[in-house]
Amino acid sequence: MSELTAGKKRFVKQMLTDARPTIWIGRGGASEDLLKEVEKQLYKNKMVKVKILKSGLAGQEAKQIALKIAEQTGSSLVEVRGHTFMLFKRRKK
Repeated sequence: MSELTAGKKRFVKQMLTDARPTIWIGRGGASEDLLKEVEKQLYKNKMVKVKILKSGLAGQEAKQIALKIAEQTGSSLVEVRGHTFMLFKRRKK
């Protein structure tokens, strides 16, 4: 998990603020299929917006879930707002 510069964080927030979440986490939590989908979208778009439904929290905080997913996908956590978070991953050259 790499650290992002303030400018890159600002850019990602600007791009995804008005966008709708493309992935929703429900009762199943951070399953293998969900992680594969996150990785696929990160590879394609470099950034992804994820929404955690109340049933997906299962007694955890949204930030804990976001950090876990960021770690497992090798991406950087940009921001957590409520039950929504943004991830960014640089493409390998």
